[in-house]
Amino acid sequence: MAAPMGEAEAEVGPWRSLPAAATSAAPSPPFYPFIPPLPTMLLLPLSALLLLLLLLLLLEFPPRSPPSSNPAFQEFQRCFHLGFLPALAADWLQGPHLFQVFRSRGFLQTQIAALYSLGFASNLVFGLFSHFFVDRLGRRRSCVLFSVLCSLSCLLQLSRDFPALAAGRLLGGVGTSLLFTSFESWYVHEHLERHDFPREWIPDTFSRVALWNGVVAVAAGAVAELLVLGGGPVTPFVAAVPFLAFSGIFAVKNWDENYGKHSSCPKACGEGLRGLRDPPGALLGVVQALVEGVILIFIFLWTPVLEPLGIPLGIAFSGFMAASAVGSSLFRQGVVGGLRLQPLHLLTGSVALLGVSLLLLALPVPPPGAFLVFLLLEFSCGIYFPAMGFLRRRLEHGGATGGSRWLRVPLGLGVALALPALPPGEGGAQGVFGGAALAALVALAAAGGVLAVARGDPRLRVGGEEGEGGVDTGM
Repeated sequence: MAAPMGEAEAEVGPWRSLPAAATSAAPSPPFYPFIPPLPTMLLLPLSALLLLLLLLLLLEFPPRSPPSSNPAFQEFQRCFHLGFLPALAADWLQGPHLFQVFRSRGFLQTQIAALYSLGFASNLVFGLFSHFFVDRLGRRRSCVLFSVLCSLSCLLQLSRDFPALAAGRLLGGVGTSLLFTSFESWYVHEHLERHDFPREWIPDTFSRVALWNGVVAVAAGAVAELLVLGGGPVTPFVAAVPFLAFSGIFAVKNWDENYGKHSSCPKACGEGLRGLRDPPGALLGVVQALVEGVILIFIFLWTPVLEPLGIPLGIAFSGFMAASAVGSSLFRQGVVGGLRLQPLHLLTGSVALLGVSLLLLALPVPPPGAFLVFLLLEFSCGIYFPAMGFLRRRLEHGGATGGSRWLRVPLGLGVALALPALPPGEGGAQGVFGGAALAALVALAAAGGVLAVARGDPRLRVGGEEGEGGVDTGM
């Protein structure tokens, strides 16, 4: 008789994988007692994906015209997109099957959780100081460094050894932090300082990046599924390397180097902490810390919830990304369209929708319901991130290391370190989602607090301190 899960883990220890025979003899129990036939589980995500793509097409048609017919600006925009979008494509290719890669190596869920925790922790810790690192090393060099680190991370996924996989997760976490720091800061500097384009044109570039990023993410999920069918779960990681190489080489050959101001890291960090004295800034930091901690839990749990149901992970991932893109598109339409909604109201609504999603996941819903609720959760994230980005830029004091980061990092690290202790099985997942729903409720209360204490604050309104041109609805 096969040993119970806890005894099996004690025999092999936390650093070694179980033999294939052991994992096949003691498969993980499914989360749900009833699993519909495979065709249903295939048609459901495909149908949802097609409907979401149709909705996105309707929302984004006709295509937005550029803010200027200046050919120099359009060429500069194109040059940035050609370097940035392949990097994003490589990042998305790694998303759908990471859990499956570790599972195929025979690791237990606690070991897989430890690997996820390493990636989350390295991303959070390095992200706290990444702006200072990028400003001193050089933005273009940092973009190239991202390509190198993430290429190494992808290639290390070919290993079957826990230490090598752990090193890959650490490198991947640092690389992801560079991805969302170096490229954007390089573009803003070049746009304003070297080319002297109007500041009001910046949101157009990042809005287009956000739209194409959604398209690339949806396509990456489908491509990753095809690659897995042909070569196993590690194949998308190998396929990401050429995209990373192209991005790095393109930046070296076509982008100029630029640097940030050599400000003192301790001084800027102290200013960020003092920014927490501002009640709206402190409350916004609480919202960000709680919501993004919940999202870390979702990133880890969605695969073990859906995989036993027979839903193709790549197609499910594409559906998630399409739902998120629809949410982002609705945010843009609501803020800069005819409705003229305010980002703070949309943020509060997105957190409420996130809480409803998590509450539903805490209940014993049938298998198709779990997938559909995941889509609702991703839709709420599509609204949340651009709304939070707008409000954070308006409220934070202290530049790159704002006050909200000092709240987000401790909570995020706590979530990351707690992942290996999450209980397995259907009841365990429902309990975790129930706890996450409570965290979302607290975040909703904090968002309501921002509404109460910052009523009429021009920093929080579109067309406030910075005017319409200061709105970045893209990222």
